Amino acid sequence: MDLSYGPEYETFRDEVRAFIETHRDQAPSSESLRSEKALAWQRLLIEHGYTARTIPEAYGGHGAQPDILKSRIIAEEFASARVNAGLGGQGISMLVPTLLEMGTEEQKQQFIPATLRGEMVWCQGYSEPGAGSDLASLRTSAVLDGDEWVINGQKIWTSTAHLADWIFCLVRTEPEAPKHKGISFLLFRMDTPGIEVRPLVDMTGIANFNEVFFTDVRVPKHQIVGQRGDGWLVANAILGHERDSLGDPNATLTRLNALTEMMKTEHVGGERLIDNPAYRDRLMKLQGRVMAMRFNDLRILSAKINNSDAHLARMIVKLQGTELRHELEGLGVDVLGELGLAYGKSPYLRDGGSWQRHYMFFLGLIIGGGTSQIQKNIISERGLGMPKEPKFEKAI
Repeated sequence: MDLSYGPEYETFRDEVRAFIETHRDQAPSSESLRSEKALAWQRLLIEHGYTARTIPEAYGGHGAQPDILKSRIIAEEFASARVNAGLGGQGISMLVPTLLEMGTEEQKQQFIPATLRGEMVWCQGYSEPGAGSDLASLRTSAVLDGDEWVINGQKIWTSTAHLADWIFCLVRTEPEAPKHKGISFLLFRMDTPGIEVRPLVDMTGIANFNEVFFTDVRVPKHQIVGQRGDGWLVANAILGHERDSLGDPNATLTRLNALTEMMKTEHVGGERLIDNPAYRDRLMKLQGRVMAMRFNDLRILSAKINNSDAHLARMIVKLQGTELRHELEGLGVDVLGELGLAYGKSPYLRDGGSWQRHYMFFLGLIIGGGTSQIQKNIISERGLGMPKEPKFEKAI
């Protein structure tokens, strides 16, 4: 059995490797949202088709035809070289594919190119203090006043709101409609008068999240995606892309490669940790799970190209990805030994404290974006057809 990709794809792999070797010094060390180095790197990747590969040129992408194997080769080589694979975030990973599916031509032209280039940073206005797991209970209101929506309410756990240029936001436009109806999906600038952002420091010690307050915020009527009252349909499309992005197999593979290299250099009692049976066994279990995660990603890519159903494969991505990353980063902390306890501005930090920070961050993502418990309910009920939990009337 010949499992090789064949001459065409091996030639393409050589091209990707040559690009990385030639340009790796131009790559930023992290996915900075604003640095000129990150923006220049993003433009270079789009030009060569290593990110935004299949997005049409008319919308700022590379415009290549979908090819599962080429996409896989790009991911493998960037992960193997541990080179930044381009910008991500809520705009690129979530809003862009949704606008491609559901946006108007004007919205595609206005938002997609600038978002892909990293020139337009987005945040997501979904969760509210009383509407987290039950998102459809949201109460932030938008009332039409002539040619403008007037928005009042509050959002919470709003990632990157303190950095964002724009927000895509769920609001209730028909308060008398059933809770899954009467919701609309609006786009508006974060410097619009009446918006207040208050940072929330999370367990990493960094203000990744925010509270956002809206007081008589006026938004042009046309800045709506989909039809008025049909925002729940748009929201579900976004949530699907969000769960995919929270379980990125390429980022996970990059971290696995970094962990493997670290285990080759860290020693205990004169022995490399890669040679310690207990640590090596933990690493091999993670390798197997990363491999399964990557094959599931191939299943999803194949389904997209062939217009077939992969809804169950997509349902497990967020659950699988966040729990796996948390365990992987945890092994990295253990490999560092007592240095794994260092945090913040400690002079003993290794790799800028990334192992400790990611360990805490992905513990948070096991909750954020839909808790693991919610994900398991979705998988069991919508994916496997199991009966829903019985609901009991509250005693009066």
